[in-house]
Amino acid sequence: MPVGYFHVVFTLPTEIADIAFHNKAVIYDLLFEAASQTMLTIAADPKHLGARIGITAVLHTWGSALTHHPHVHMIVPGGGIARDRSRWIASRPAFFLPVRVLGELFRRRFLARLLALHDTGKLAFFGTMARLAERRTFLDHLTPVRKKRWVVYAKPPFAGPEAVLAYLSRYTHRVAISNRRLISFDKAGVTFHYKDYRRNGADRQQVMTLATDEFIRRFLLHVLPRGFHRIRHYGLLASSARKTSLALARKLLAVAPQPDDDTSTEPLDARPPCPCCGGHMIIIEMFARWSQPRAPPREPVAAGRIHP
Repeated sequence: MPVGYFHVVFTLPTEIADIAFHNKAVIYDLLFEAASQTMLTIAADPKHLGARIGITAVLHTWGSALTHHPHVHMIVPGGGIARDRSRWIASRPAFFLPVRVLGELFRRRFLARLLALHDTGKLAFFGTMARLAERRTFLDHLTPVRKKRWVVYAKPPFAGPEAVLAYLSRYTHRVAISNRRLISFDKAGVTFHYKDYRRNGADRQQVMTLATDEFIRRFLLHVLPRGFHRIRHYGLLASSARKTSLALARKLLAVAPQPDDDTSTEPLDARPPCPCCGGHMIIIEMFARWSQPRAPPREPVAAGRIHP
């Protein structure tokens, strides 16, 4: 849509990231839930925007040095549909929602839900974290987190919808480390570039060498649970009502509706599916009639042994 788009990041503090390490699916789901509901709630408040917004959220679990650092990136249109659905309410050009208010509500929602998960036995702890299975110890672990400011970071808005698409196309399926950051690997280990965010300027770009087993350990920290969806949509962009919501938004913005996808002219794929994975078979070679390849020769029969 022809509106400004904002980039908002919700990050879990270290104490919570430690819990997430043992409970990835549960805590990552909670991160999505708490962050999205925080955005929708504050945006709907008439004191701030007073509109229903749309969100595309992407989970990342790594820091630049492959450390465990769970956070959610959100791409949000700069505005939303009014409660009575009669108009589009635009945000200010360079300001969307107050990050301090977002951080406080995010912290409150997340911790309340986290304690409920603990009370219902849905969290597991192992090794040095096993002591957190006891409720009193768990509450003590969360005490400093309740007083800490949770980081919600709003980056400057994108320069138009095209920049949003370019960003999403290269960012949504990114893994913990890309090939371009790798410098070398040998018996001594793996050497790669990383960013030290505690430094500024040229000193931010640093080089690190990790032993091979430590590099693999850090990389595997970011393998998600089977079937976990790391890209999710909320509000106006939620799958259940996206088509209707976007049609109304385009109408209120006086934007021409998108043409319907016409798939009637697409040729049918007559190739049989792969019996192993269900994917489309790929033809790698074709033989002329009467030129079929011969089967491999049979193994020679050992003396005194009857071939089956």
